[in-house]
Amino acid sequence: MRAALVGIDFGQGDFAASVEELQLLARSAGAEPVTTITAKRSSPDAAYFVGSGKADEIGLAVLDHAIEIVIFNHALSPAQQRNLEKRLQIRVLDRTSLILDIFAQRAASHEGKLQVELAQLQHLATRLIRGWTHLERQKGGIGLRGPGETQLETDRRLIGERVKALRARLGKLRKQHETQRRSRGRSQTFSVSLVGYTNAGKSTLFNAVTKAGVYVADQLFATLDTTSRRVYMGQEVGNVVFSDTVGFVRELPHQLVAAFRATLEETIHADLLLHVVDASSPVRMEQIEQVNLVLKEIGADHIPQILVWNKIDAAGLEPSVERDEYAKISRVFLSARTGQGVDLLREAVVEWAKAAPGARLNQAYPTGDMEEFEQADQADDDEAADGGADPASDSEADSSPTPNHVGSH
Repeated sequence: MRAALVGIDFGQGDFAASVEELQLLARSAGAEPVTTITAKRSSPDAAYFVGSGKADEIGLAVLDHAIEIVIFNHALSPAQQRNLEKRLQIRVLDRTSLILDIFAQRAASHEGKLQVELAQLQHLATRLIRGWTHLERQKGGIGLRGPGETQLETDRRLIGERVKALRARLGKLRKQHETQRRSRGRSQTFSVSLVGYTNAGKSTLFNAVTKAGVYVADQLFATLDTTSRRVYMGQEVGNVVFSDTVGFVRELPHQLVAAFRATLEETIHADLLLHVVDASSPVRMEQIEQVNLVLKEIGADHIPQILVWNKIDAAGLEPSVERDEYAKISRVFLSARTGQGVDLLREAVVEWAKAAPGARLNQAYPTGDMEEFEQADQADDDEAADGGADPASDSEADSSPTPNHVGSH
């Protein structure tokens, strides 16, 4: 699908890096960026976000390049999106909708699909009026809908019922995760979660440490589902649980943060975070800041971190370890792709695990043994127990209480 990308520079952050990220997002969604239109403004235009003159410029680009979709690098209000589509006579997508679309493509597990559907419905609920301007008159009907109920009100009610059902199902899965964590807590197993900006190399590093074989790709949000492995780390430490969790991005839609809370809570309950950073990225410090903002939003900002500077082979750096003023390991420089420095990270995790307060570490498994904890499998088992119904085909009347940034490469 041929796409025109639109980015407005409001003088905040690295604008060029933001536009480059939009191109990666568009390609990850399956679009082909043909042209990029940029402008500078002090504030968004109330009607078109970009102003009427720039909207006309976008319209000309649509005709000149046979554009099929226009993608904005910003969150648009429902009115702005409606006005732009009417003026340009083409579909307009904002950043939030683009990321939701990517997540919908990537979701593989039952739980992941539920979370994405919840986020999409919450986003759609704010934009329902766009699709029903031709059905604003009252409509009644015996056995169809309440007397005098408009089509818009009907859709809002149906969406509300579906959202309620999805939240109940995710609540049940959340309880399952809490049971798993309590089990690990009773055995006092040290828990480590990998977090970081999307495409920083988390899944590659996860595979290097655990030999898990998790899917990796050079794209944003390659995988969404949290994967955990229990790895034997030696006689002194025993088993450590590693979780490949969250793939973050700047301006991560709040609907996704809320919908993926069950997945993100694997991060909240970790004993140590491995914050994976792309050492070769020119905007790595801004990416670190963005990840820390989301960690604060989900209540995980108090958990100790090791900054893992990945891709040192591309950055021209050497494997090494840095310590803070308290002599604790604070940074590890490595390359997950080549394996350089991965042994240093293992040693760092062992050191942190040995120093964990009150830890009586589990030593039940022999060297090299590992156990898989697939949260996706737990959700699928739950689905099978409920009859194996596909979540998308559930009845809207199903509102019974049965109802990591999302890991990525």
